[in-house]
Amino acid sequence: MPTLLLVLVGYLLGSIPTAYLAGLWLKGIDLRKYGSGTVSGSMVWEHVARWAVVPVGIFDLLKASFPTWLALRLGLGSIAAAAVGLVATVGHNWPLYLGFTGGRGISPFLGTLLVLFPWGCVWLLGFLAIGWLLGDSAPFALAALILLPLFTRWLDGPAVVTPASAAMLLVTLGKRQQANGRKLPPPSPERWRAIVLRLLFDRDITSHKKWIRRRPED
Repeated sequence: MPTLLLVLVGYLLGSIPTAYLAGLWLKGIDLRKYGSGTVSGSMVWEHVARWAVVPVGIFDLLKASFPTWLALRLGLGSIAAAAVGLVATVGHNWPLYLGFTGGRGISPFLGTLLVLFPWGCVWLLGFLAIGWLLGDSAPFALAALILLPLFTRWLDGPAVVTPASAAMLLVTLGKRQQANGRKLPPPSPERWRAIVLRLLFDRDITSHKKWIRRRPED
C-alpha cells in the first residue's frame, strides 16, 4: 500500500504543469500552442522568459526527486523508488490537469537520477549541455539514455538504473511519437519521414529553429 500511494502521489506531483503555469501567469499564453507544443522548460526559455527556466526546471526536478527520496526514506527499496520517479515522469509527460498534454520528461528523470545515482544526473546534463551548444539537444538526450547503463556499470552504480533508463527511453520515444496528439501525415513517404524526425529529433520538420519558434498565427 505505501508503494501504491507513493505511485499515485508521484503521478499527481508530476502532473503539475509548471511550464504551462509560467506561460499563463507571466505572458498569458498557452504554451501548447507555441513552438514544439510541449509544456517544457525549453518552450519557457523561447516564448516566456529566460529567467523563468530556473524556477520551472527546479520544480520539475523536485516533483520527481521528492517522491523518489521519500520511497527510499520509507524503506521501500530502490526498485519502488525508481518506479515512483518514473511515474512522476509519466505524469509530467501526460499530466492529468492538462488533458494529458505535457512535456518531454527530461527534468523529472533528472530528479529521479539525482536521488538514485547522482553521477547519472551529471551524465545526462552533460549530454544536454553539448546538445544545447550545438543547437539541438534531442538526439543527445537519446544517446545519453542509451549509454547510461554502460556509464552506470563503469562506475559500479546501482543496478536499478539500467531498467530505469530503459523505461525512460521507451517513455521518451513514446512521447515523441505521440507528440501531444499532433497528427501524422497520411500514409506516404512523408509520413515515414515525420516518424523518423520525431523519434530522432522530436519534431516534424528539419529546421530546429523554425520548429521551436512557431506561433499560433504561423
